[in-house]
Amino acid sequence: MRDIDRISGDVLDAAIKLHRELGPGLLESVYETVLAGQLLRMGYSVARQVPVDIEFEGLRFAAAFRIDIMVDDRLLIEVKSVDQLHASHAKQLLTYLRLTKQPVGLLINFGGATLKEGFRRLVNDYHPSASLRLCANPITE
Repeated sequence: MRDIDRISGDVLDAAIKLHRELGPGLLESVYETVLAGQLLRMGYSVARQVPVDIEFEGLRFAAAFRIDIMVDDRLLIEVKSVDQLHASHAKQLLTYLRLTKQPVGLLINFGGATLKEGFRRLVNDYHPSASLRLCANPITE
């Protein structure tokens, strides 16, 4: 099993390359499709539009949400193509992490001039080995 931080780094590298070549302004579905293809070519297991069920007061709602990309059954990627990220985008990904009990997710916005402002790594009760500058919500002790 590959280290989650290595997977995150590979995804970031692939996303930067994709953004440099295609530029901003395309539909989210285009970036999602191409990024998934790049990751498959790198040897990762990739699933797109993964349904997430939700349970509330004994009721189960199938496919209430959909994760854009799941890498190696453990890293969630939420793809955006907007002018700028908002707090609601991070909350969306954190909800997916909590519901799936996964440790790490990446929020990638391809809509900006550069990917630097559009990349956030979010953690769900995870102790990262990556630099704290890569973590959107670092754990403080």
